[in-house]
Amino acid sequence: MGNLHAGHISLMEQARAHGDTVVASIFVNRLQFGPNEDFDKYPRTFQADCDKLAAAGVDVLFAPTEADLYPEPQEYTVEPPAIQHQLDGEFRPGHFRGVATVVLKLFNCVQPQAAVFGKKDYQQLMVIRNMTRQLALPIDIIGGETVRAADGLALSSRNGYLSAAERAEAPRLYRELQRIRDAIRNGEADTVKLE
Repeated sequence: MGNLHAGHISLMEQARAHGDTVVASIFVNRLQFGPNEDFDKYPRTFQADCDKLAAAGVDVLFAPTEADLYPEPQEYTVEPPAIQHQLDGEFRPGHFRGVATVVLKLFNCVQPQAAVFGKKDYQQLMVIRNMTRQLALPIDIIGGETVRAADGLALSSRNGYLSAAERAEAPRLYRELQRIRDAIRNGEADTVKLE
């Protein structure tokens, strides 16, 4: 959706290994935003995004307008299975329906051989991977590794919304998960306590 950061650029670099031409798309998709979400405030940094994509060697930027992708009210949608109502989807009804619908439209427009989606949005990756498989789309879906800031926070276009205190607190979950993982690997599973 734009407002690109190093995590997005790493996906472009991974895509280069899967084809001769790398296409990036930027489209802020109204269908995946709920009524009280940040569609109107979502950061749009188009020129900076273009500069980053050019520096990364992206061959084509596909940046359709809303009128291009939705020239009439979108009555047909892709309805993902129960996974769309779990985890993040429980709190964002309709989100994954909007994501799956626009991704299918983008795939139809661009017709890629492969597409790279970040593992940071793992639920989204699973929805797209399963949709592609079940609809028999001839596209390899590749999961790109999560890129993190030095303190461990996953890079996100919405990190800019965090206050200084929230930004300082945000990496704590990742550190705790790493600590728990390490304890389990060291055979300390029965003694792991949250700090």
